[in-house]
Amino acid sequence: MLKYLPIFSFLLFSCSVKDQLKQIRGIPYYSSASGIEYLNNQLYIIGDDANYILILDKELLPIDSILLQDKAENRIPKTIKPDLECISVTPEGKLLLMGSGSKPPFRDIAWLTDTVPGKMDSIKLDTFYSRLRENGFPLLNIEGLCHTPNGIIISNRGNQSIPENHLLFLENNFWQNQSSCSYNAIPVIIQNDNKSFGGVSGLYYSSISDKLILSVSTEDTQSNTEDGEIGKSYLCIINNASILKNRKAIIPDRVIDLEAIDSRFYKQKIESVCIMEETKNNFLLTLVADNDNGSSTLFKVLIHKD
Repeated sequence: MLKYLPIFSFLLFSCSVKDQLKQIRGIPYYSSASGIEYLNNQLYIIGDDANYILILDKELLPIDSILLQDKAENRIPKTIKPDLECISVTPEGKLLLMGSGSKPPFRDIAWLTDTVPGKMDSIKLDTFYSRLRENGFPLLNIEGLCHTPNGIIISNRGNQSIPENHLLFLENNFWQNQSSCSYNAIPVIIQNDNKSFGGVSGLYYSSISDKLILSVSTEDTQSNTEDGEIGKSYLCIINNASILKNRKAIIPDRVIDLEAIDSRFYKQKIESVCIMEETKNNFLLTLVADNDNGSSTLFKVLIHKD
């Protein structure tokens, strides 16, 4: 179901700073990009109201897609959309997609699919999400997901009415035992140069360096379902991620203001992040942005680890 529609791309080069914006590519035909994963030289992108997974090559060019819902419209109506906000590769090599849980029952859902068009399983998360709502997360908004050697990490995004972000540590395949599976919720304290609350919008784990990367965006909203005026976006790097679940609070070791890297990040709401390459000193990352206008943008950035 690949849609060959116009794209635009800019290649950007700089030698004077260690953090560099390398490439921008717009995908105006793909709505509301919210999650990104990288596997076998391919990028997998989901949108919170899109009805298919978009597959790109390393140059950010479209090569294939995976249909999620057999619907005529490109954008699923807001009242019934599953609000898929995050995607991650499971230890078995499948793609796990999770809804935000911000509007039951439509968003209390996950999908487990092959990395090529094929078998897909729909998973109801209503039991687990109800547990979270009843135990400290009344305005649930799951936006980040990653797999680690110790299990799964998901992130609950706060807003201006509840200005708190949390990482939740779960076991693999937690959905098979939703009523009693254990989880550990730890607050994330993000200190930025902006008075607006920064909400965690995506997660990615490096098994090479044991670092956790967070994408963070600021938005003028007091709701877990409504958009607001877009502010700055950031990346956070957290060291020693394998022992985070034992902490009482998590403070990132590095907070990166994306606008300080390049002014083209102005008013870009970064929704998620993935690692494409990793060296001793650097990450090559791809970020996805959704600016609430029905289109999406990709950014390839080189980030120093420390």
